[in-house]
Amino acid sequence: MSDGIAWMGAHHHTPSSTVPGMLGGISLTLARGMERDEFLINLGADLDELAARTPCRELRVPVERPGRPSPHLNRAMYGMSGEWTYVLEDWGMATWATGYRGKVRSMLPCEGEEILCLTANRFSPPALIIHAPGARAHRADFGTDTEQGSALDAALSAAGAVFPSMPEASEADVVAHFEEHAERLPELVFTAVGAYTGVIIDQDAVKAGDLPGVLCR
Repeated sequence: MSDGIAWMGAHHHTPSSTVPGMLGGISLTLARGMERDEFLINLGADLDELAARTPCRELRVPVERPGRPSPHLNRAMYGMSGEWTYVLEDWGMATWATGYRGKVRSMLPCEGEEILCLTANRFSPPALIIHAPGARAHRADFGTDTEQGSALDAALSAAGAVFPSMPEASEADVVAHFEEHAERLPELVFTAVGAYTGVIIDQDAVKAGDLPGVLCR
C-alpha cells in the first residue's frame, strides 16, 4: 500500500495501458460537499453501473466498430478518502475538466462544494490544475499556482511545485530550473494536493483495478 497520492505524479509519464487497472498518466478529480454518487452521475455514470460496484478491471468499453472502443466512453475508477470523493482516469484527460470547460451544466461548480482536478491534458499540454473552492474555478499550469493566495497555493509552493518565472527570475534561471526539475514536476504537484486534501489512495488497489469503476460519458 502506498500512502498519499504522490505516486500518481511519479508515474505521470508511464504508459497508461500496462496494468489491469491504472498506473500511468492518471488524471485525478476530487470533490467534497456533495454526495459521491451524485457527483459520478454528473460525470455521466450510469445508475445501474453505480449499483453494481463492478471492479474497474472488469469494465469493458463498448466498441464503436470492431477493434475500436467508443470515443465517447472512458473508464473511471472511484472511491472515498475522508470527506473527498476521488475519480481516476487514464485516457489522457479528466472528464470533469472537459465538461466544465465545455459548460456542461451538471459539471459547473457550485457554492458549498469544492472540486480540485489534476488533468493530464495529453491532447493539449501542459497538464492543468483546476480548483473550484466554490462557484468560481481557477486554473494553473503545472509549475505555477492559481494566484489566489489560497491554502492550495501555499501547499504547491511548500512542495516545490511552483517554478520560478519571469520577470521575478532571469530567463536563464527559469530555463535551468525547468531543465533540472521538469521530470519530477507532476510528482511535486500531486504531493502538494495530497498535503492540501489529506487524500490517500492505495496504489496497489488502483494498479490491480480492484476499486469500483464506471464509464464516464
